[in-house]
Amino acid sequence: MKKCITWLMVVSFLMIGPGCGYRLAGGGFVYNDVARVSVAIFENKSTESRAGISFTNELIREITAKTDTIVVDAANATRKISGTVQSITFSTLSRSSSEDVTERQVNANVDVVLTGVGGKILWSVKNFSANESYEVSSSTVDDDANKREAVDLIAERVAERLVSQMTNDF
Repeated sequence: MKKCITWLMVVSFLMIGPGCGYRLAGGGFVYNDVARVSVAIFENKSTESRAGISFTNELIREITAKTDTIVVDAANATRKISGTVQSITFSTLSRSSSEDVTERQVNANVDVVLTGVGGKILWSVKNFSANESYEVSSSTVDDDANKREAVDLIAERVAERLVSQMTNDF
C-alpha cells in the first residue's frame, strides 16, 4: 500500500508539474536562442594574475552545464561573449589583535558583453560584483591558496548568476 501511494505521488507530480509551469532548472539557450557562442578570455585589469582565466573557465563550464548553447571557437560561433575583470579588492573582516588579520573579504567587479554580427551589443552588464571571505594564514603558501580559492568561488558564483540572467527561462 505504501509503495502504491509513493508511486501515485510521483506520477501525479510528473503529470501536474509541467502543466503548472514548474520545471527543473537548466536547459534553454543563452539570450534569445543563441545556439553557438564563443567565449573570449576575459581581460584582466586586476592584480590577480589568474582572474581572467578563472572567470572565463567558470563561464564556459556554466554555459555548457546549464544551457543548450554550445561553446565553440570564434570562427564557428554566431555570437561572442567577452568580459573584463575590472577589479579584485581585499578588505579586512576580522582581527585577533590590532596587527593580526584573521579573515579577509575578496570583492570582484566584472563587465560582460554578448555581441552579434558586426559587434552589435545584444546584452551586457557592467560592475557585476560578488564577494567571498577567506581565512588568513600565517603561511604564505596557505594564504595564497585560500585567496585563490576565494577568487575561484567568486568566479563560479558570477558565472552562475550571469548565465541565469542570459537564459530564456529565468
